[in-house]
Amino acid sequence: MHQRLLAPVFAVAVAALALPSAASAQESDAETGGAVELSVLGSHDTGVFAAGASEIVAYDPQTRRVFAVNAEAAVVDVLDVADPAAPTELFELDAAAALGVDGATVNSVDVHGGLVAAAVEAPAKTDPGWVAFFDTDGGFIDSAQVGSLPDSLAFTPDGSRVVVANEGEPAEDYSTDPAGTVSVVDAATHEASTADFASWDAESLPEGFRVFGPDGGADIPANIEPEYVTVADDDTAYVTLQENNAIAVVDIAAAEVTEILPLGFKDHLAPGNELDASDEDGAAHLAAWPVYGMYLPDSIASYTAGGETHLVTANEGDTRDWDGYSEETRVEDLELCEGAERFAGHDLAELQSAEQLGRLKVTASLGQSAEGCYEELYSFGGRSFSIWNSSGELVFDSGSAIEELVAEAEPEHFNADSEDNDFDGRSDDKGPEPEAVAVGQVGDRTYAFIGLERQSGIVVYDITDPASAEFVDYATARDFTAVPGEGDAGDLGPESIAFIGAEDSPNGRPMLAVGNEVSGTTTLWDVTAGDAGAEPGDDASGAPVLPVTGTGATGLLIAVAAVLAVGGGLLLLAKRRTA
Repeated sequence: MHQRLLAPVFAVAVAALALPSAASAQESDAETGGAVELSVLGSHDTGVFAAGASEIVAYDPQTRRVFAVNAEAAVVDVLDVADPAAPTELFELDAAAALGVDGATVNSVDVHGGLVAAAVEAPAKTDPGWVAFFDTDGGFIDSAQVGSLPDSLAFTPDGSRVVVANEGEPAEDYSTDPAGTVSVVDAATHEASTADFASWDAESLPEGFRVFGPDGGADIPANIEPEYVTVADDDTAYVTLQENNAIAVVDIAAAEVTEILPLGFKDHLAPGNELDASDEDGAAHLAAWPVYGMYLPDSIASYTAGGETHLVTANEGDTRDWDGYSEETRVEDLELCEGAERFAGHDLAELQSAEQLGRLKVTASLGQSAEGCYEELYSFGGRSFSIWNSSGELVFDSGSAIEELVAEAEPEHFNADSEDNDFDGRSDDKGPEPEAVAVGQVGDRTYAFIGLERQSGIVVYDITDPASAEFVDYATARDFTAVPGEGDAGDLGPESIAFIGAEDSPNGRPMLAVGNEVSGTTTLWDVTAGDAGAEPGDDASGAPVLPVTGTGATGLLIAVAAVLAVGGGLLLLAKRRTA
């Protein structure tokens, strides 16, 4: 068992009192009626750094097992979490061996009613992939061939079908660019049907849909890239088309894309949408800039509020950046249009300086005038999470709140990368980078849990009322006193989150299972609200836990007071065990 100081807010307080090192989870709570708190229960550590050793996670309530995609080993690790404080690896699901295909790897996993489905990428990613079916004890059942690069899959609520997003990424040199598709696989017969985009053309695509590439987007099916699936009910699935900045609506029974919902753009000039655009300004400096943000969501979740389906997206901002074609550029490398309305009031030379917008990564595929200069700028990702209705209309966006939160909670490591601790290192490139999202109900409230890929924390919002979502909590099991890859820096790079309801949880309380791509850890978090669950001051194993309210200086003072209150003894704020 490894123990370490609470990072980062409490590390100073504890170090000042010369206390022994203790494992931890930093927490900060908003003053809301629906507050919940997160605390670490336990963790499984593969010992593999920055190789995707824990990515997508799924939980099976029947066996109390977590299935975690281990891309580094090209398998699914099966973990016994009956004791959440001590997850134990039982065995692996080796899809390549089961299929008899050397070099195949797993990208996603889901489990339902004793059946495990794994999305399997072919050795050449542009070739068709598979869905491999196993039982929860590891027995291989069958497979179905699906589209190129199956990247995400999910069972329908009744378990009868599996919906698969086949991303169809191009070869590095763009010599091959397969069509993006969505497969629907019958879970009983293992027969696959394919929903494609062949019927969509320039006239039928909705206004604002982003289709682009080295061919200018002429081959529409090849230039559409499905990313992540959420199944709203047995009839309808929603699939993020990340690089296209849109969501596809899929009729599951018909295996047909019925709608494409373009998401539009976020105006970073608007109040509440500020961002830090430079990694060379020497400060956490959020300001209004003449930039549009493309949401470009990765993960998506769905829930019902007021009798209507709502979609929750983590607006990561992935790009097309290949040897054969890249859309990425920096503002300093563009010719900006003199007199452009968006740049009114700005000196263009100053605007393109490294301290202002010069370092910001933007797309070269949008904003160009007929004269060839750029009159508008479009950056990658929203640095936020959003809630949309089923028609693709924006109901709520967290604006600049996540980046502001990071600046307050971790001021010395603001916008750090998941592979280093450098201050401000990601400000020019998607900031904290919301990547993972899960939705779950605790009591009579609904919450969204958003994983920040680069900052490596988890943000919690109460989304019971979608239009009035409220920040509730920020938690992290990252230790900034350690250098990533050189010591135990805790959890790094949350890639996916699975919410486990109290009725399915091994300890009778809501939990999260989080796959951390960079640290290779799969971590279980306790989710407590009010007087539900554990007795105050105890985690699942009975170790003392003190929830701490507030961030920055306030949180530090409370932490110091808490330490003094226990007479300078060892305060275990959370327990982390490595299997």
